[in-house]
Amino acid sequence: MALKPLQDRIVIKVIEDTEQTSGGIFIPDSAKEKPQKGEVVAVGEGKVNDNGEREPMDVKVGDIILYAKYAGTDIKMDGIEYKILSIKDALAIVE
Repeated sequence: MALKPLQDRIVIKVIEDTEQTSGGIFIPDSAKEKPQKGEVVAVGEGKVNDNGEREPMDVKVGDIILYAKYAGTDIKMDGIEYKILSIKDALAIVE
């Protein structure tokens, strides 16, 4: 991974849902909703608070998270879709 997020940002690899329904119908890209799940691949050091201390991050590399629908910046590297998010846009860790 050549990306190192700054401060309270994370880089996630977008996880695409399956393109076929349980009944065998294929869903075209134009009809699919944007994915909201991803695997954390890089984590920043955390935001510096007013005391000059770094706040710990709530996620770690390898976590699968749900994130806000229109959050972050999309990037593509080596044919793989990534998203750079602020930690506040991470909604939950999938366990």
